[in-house]
Amino acid sequence: MTIEELEKELKSGNLQNLYLFYGEELYLLESSLKKIKSLFGEAVKGINYVVIDETNLTSLISEIETPSFGYDKKLIIVKNTGLLKKEGKRKNIELSKFKEKLNEYILNNIKIIKETVILVIIEDDIQKQDIVSTIEKYGVSVKFDAQKPMQIEKRIKSICNGYKVNINSDTIKYFIECCGTNMQELINEIRKLIEYAEENGTIDKGMIDKLSIKKLESIIFELTDNLGKKQIKEALNVMNNLIYAKEPIQKILITLYNHFKKLYFATLALKNNKDLIEVLNLKPNQTFLVNKYKMQAKYFKEMELKNILQKLIDLDYKYKIGEIDLQVGLESILCTYCS
Repeated sequence: MTIEELEKELKSGNLQNLYLFYGEELYLLESSLKKIKSLFGEAVKGINYVVIDETNLTSLISEIETPSFGYDKKLIIVKNTGLLKKEGKRKNIELSKFKEKLNEYILNNIKIIKETVILVIIEDDIQKQDIVSTIEKYGVSVKFDAQKPMQIEKRIKSICNGYKVNINSDTIKYFIECCGTNMQELINEIRKLIEYAEENGTIDKGMIDKLSIKKLESIIFELTDNLGKKQIKEALNVMNNLIYAKEPIQKILITLYNHFKKLYFATLALKNNKDLIEVLNLKPNQTFLVNKYKMQAKYFKEMELKNILQKLIDLDYKYKIGEIDLQVGLESILCTYCS
């Protein structure tokens, strides 16, 4: 089942008895879990609501079998126990035995499980194995992948519509470019903008620049744009604002180096007609960056990028041996390029 299918099912008030949630998009995962809790109704811990972790995993079967006195069903959350993860070279014999036992129990008692409990198993990652196949056969399995830009855009638009605040597609794209693709962070930022715009108002790029906390990577794009246009004053202002915001200077150096390395790879890829997404190893939720890299690559020649990368490497070495201040060195590199 996809995230959207799960959300639609929960919105209709339909609850299954066995769920497997896993993946990196934790905000949407937690939102779905909250909805399940809400639909379940009154939950009394220890009676009809139990949380299982790695410390009490072996009590899971016992908890399923123990009646929820005074209630129709019991809600059991099994969270981040490592139960469904890939085992390393040194196998945990006890865990392996418990997996087999639990798998056999579910197969033999699925009718009882459906009548007495709602079981939600949550892991950050899983490995295909017998118990996973059993859960997928009798329950609902949902992988919470990081959302792609189009999916994020749809969600942001829906949130704004709910508060009767206007925002167009280009502004949402700019919002994602500035604030990244982490749903929790985006929700926090869009709430600020909605409150500022107020009902029937419109969120624009100016509001995003004024109110939103931009990701460092987004600010480095801005700095590089200024550098490519030989606007040294603006480039230095961007860097000084980062330092003023207490962004560690070492982190700025590393991020700048990684950014120029990707620009260098982008230049080579474009020159040799290679796929930029593959060359830059972009995730599905980062594909919107392709056009930005293409645009910035036009500002720099291949040799210029090599020189900048070498200067950044040299600066790191000189800083480590106490020969130069990191901020002064960065400013010098920026000024040298623009001159």
